[in-house]
Amino acid sequence: MPFTHLHVHTEYSLLDGSNKISEYVSQVKKLGMTACAITDHGVMYGCIDFYREAMKQGIKPILGCEVYVAPKSRFDRESAAGEDRYYHLILLAENNKGYENLMKIVSGGFVDGFYYKPRVDKELLRIYHEGIICLSACLAGEIPKAIMRGDYQGAKRAAFEYQDIFGKDNFFLELQDHGIPEQKHVNRQLIRMHDEEGFPLVCTNDCHYTYREDVDSHDILLCIQTGKKVMDEDRLRYEGGQYYVKSPDEMRELFRFVPEAVDNTEKIAERCNVTITFGERKLPKYDVPQGYDSYSYLCELCAPYGRTEHDPRDGLCRLLPYCMGLCQICQGSRNCGRTGPRQRGRLRCILLARHHGPRPAQIQSDL
Repeated sequence: MPFTHLHVHTEYSLLDGSNKISEYVSQVKKLGMTACAITDHGVMYGCIDFYREAMKQGIKPILGCEVYVAPKSRFDRESAAGEDRYYHLILLAENNKGYENLMKIVSGGFVDGFYYKPRVDKELLRIYHEGIICLSACLAGEIPKAIMRGDYQGAKRAAFEYQDIFGKDNFFLELQDHGIPEQKHVNRQLIRMHDEEGFPLVCTNDCHYTYREDVDSHDILLCIQTGKKVMDEDRLRYEGGQYYVKSPDEMRELFRFVPEAVDNTEKIAERCNVTITFGERKLPKYDVPQGYDSYSYLCELCAPYGRTEHDPRDGLCRLLPYCMGLCQICQGSRNCGRTGPRQRGRLRCILLARHHGPRPAQIQSDL
């Protein structure tokens, strides 16, 4: 029966996930699945490697991220008493626009929201929500945490807020079962919320390693992350040994009481279609006034910074001839069609030799 893993941490969830991308994709294929996701913690470093490997093996790649959401603003650097520093949230790119928006969200977490973790906030999610499917995440998500505090109404309010941000068809309550008592309690309340308010359900396995027998090596990885020893009692553990890439039959059996949650994994997989084209220039084309080409207009804009009235110690003034020379080299190479490795190496040598202030005309004469 169809099932797709939508919550997976690879080796790019540093010191937390131990799924090697090639092994993970191979195991997914071996188990008879046709698609799988990558949702590393707060980063998208592994998306391109994952995309290439999945395409090579004939598996549909679903690109995503488990982001950290600040309780209030991503700009806050202090937590109120009893307040969580961040919540987890799964975001999946439904299309190319969603992939672009997901990159903007993740980048915003690093640029504006880094406090222990690269945190985003709901303001950022509202701005860049288009093309993204959202799952409510694990026990560290805002909704499960509210349920565990006994605040069912607060959990429901949070669910409505996420549904308002992403759209009715783009937000799912996420069920997980790794044998943890808290998860069984949270699952009951999420199903109750589904029955009362109609939020769609989806089930996931929080995959941190590929094979069942990887549990011990993953536990050692957690010790390295937290600076603990294996024999230490008070340390982070993933109890139960259930965080591996399970088969569709295992997931069907685990969530046999709510088959629609399993079916929805396949429906989400069918909706997620990101296409990445390699080997194409991604730089935008800018229109310039009549009578100019791009290089001559850039010279016109930069001319004031090369005049003598500017302080010669100014970094921009000193770098301007070098940068302008680089622009002209790139333009000349493109026009001549000379972009091979030998040509790029030659240009690099010229630039290094003239690093202390080359003139565009000088560099051009070397080509």
